[in-house]
Amino acid sequence: MSANKSCFPLQLPASTTFHKNFLAFLYTNISAICWFLKRNLADKIAASGFFVVVPDYFHGDSYASEKGSIPDFLENHGPEKGFEDTKPLIAYLKSQGISSIRVGGICRGGKVVAELGKTEEIQAAVMFHPSLVTIDDIKEAKVPTAILEAETDQSSPPELIKKFEEVLSVKKETNSFVKIFSGVGHGWTMRYKAEDEAAMKKAELAHTHMIEWFTTYVH
Repeated sequence: MSANKSCFPLQLPASTTFHKNFLAFLYTNISAICWFLKRNLADKIAASGFFVVVPDYFHGDSYASEKGSIPDFLENHGPEKGFEDTKPLIAYLKSQGISSIRVGGICRGGKVVAELGKTEEIQAAVMFHPSLVTIDDIKEAKVPTAILEAETDQSSPPELIKKFEEVLSVKKETNSFVKIFSGVGHGWTMRYKAEDEAAMKKAELAHTHMIEWFTTYVH
C-alpha cells in the first residue's frame, strides 16, 4: 500500500478481535528481499489486536544493488519524504475512528518513527536497528520510545545507542526501553534464516518486545 492518495479509502476490517481504535504502523527498510518476514511480523502484531498498516513508501521501487548506491537511492526515497507522506494517512485513519497509534520502524524506517515521535500524533514508538537517527532526534522524543539494536551495526553503533539511552533516561515525562542484542548485526530482526535457530530466537524476542511495548501503551 502506498501512502499517496491512491491508498484512500482504506477498508478497516470488521473483527471481534480487532480493536478499531488501536493501530500500529510498521515502517520497513529499503529492501524487498525480506518481505515474507516483514509480513510475518505484521501478522504477529495484528494477532495481538491491532489494525496494522505497512505503507509502501517506495511505490514498488525498493532498493536493489543494480540501482546504484544506497545514498543515491535515498535521494528520491528519503525518510523525510516518508514522514510527510504519513501525515495525510494518519489524518484519514483518525477520521475513520482510529484514536491511538503506535509505530515501529526498521532500519531507515527508524528515522520516520523518530520524526513522528516528536509529534503528538502517536502514542508509542519502537525502532529496530535504526539508521539516520541522531541524538537531537532522541532529545525531541515526546512519546514512550523503545530502541532495539545489534551489537554490530555501523549505521547506529552501540556507542551511539548508549547515548540515546542516556538522553531518554533523563526525560522523566517519557518512558523508554533500550536493549542491545549480543551476537547479531544490522538487520537481524528481518534477515534471519529460519534454519538458524539462535538467530530466529533473538529476532522473535525483539518482535515480542515490540508487541509488548505497543500493548503497554494502549489507551
